[in-house]
Amino acid sequence: MPDSLHDIGREALLEITSADTIGAEAGQKDEGDGVVSVYFENLMTGYPGWHWTVSIASLEGEAPSVLETELMPADGALLAPDWVPWSDRLADYKAAQDALGEAAADAALEDADSEDESDDDSDDETDDDADDLGSDIVHGGDVDGVDIDELDDVESDEESADDDESDDNDESDDNDGDAVSDEDLDENEKTY
Repeated sequence: MPDSLHDIGREALLEITSADTIGAEAGQKDEGDGVVSVYFENLMTGYPGWHWTVSIASLEGEAPSVLETELMPADGALLAPDWVPWSDRLADYKAAQDALGEAAADAALEDADSEDESDDDSDDETDDDADDLGSDIVHGGDVDGVDIDELDDVESDEESADDDESDDNDESDDNDGDAVSDEDLDENEKTY
């Protein structure tokens, strides 16, 4: 039979956890009405700053009895945040999403306004540049001083010349083909 509150507390803890999770005694606290809490260091990983607590009732004329054993956080222990009801968390989430949507809409309006202003500025600059440069304007179709439109014109001229030659060849082939086929027809009529 245990003699001290320390021994009673350790024996009670051994019923709910293994001996390697229980450290040295970390103190006692008189809770009043004959109840004393005995604290032990916690050696479990994942619970830094927590301690084992055993509440023991010790009344006059009766044997001490264990009321409760639990793992409790001590000062500085890592704790989960306070619980917030789902409806409150959902309301906060919706408010945050609405604020993000409004911020995105405002940013889009600002971007559109700045683009309009930059378009006006660029039009003015282009007109000024055109006056300075005269007729030798390099426009968006030019690459490294090569006018792409001119290249397209040259290619289309070459293609049309090729098409004309092929049309001439096709016409001569058609005429030759007609003459041969007429002769063949005459010979075929004679054989029948």
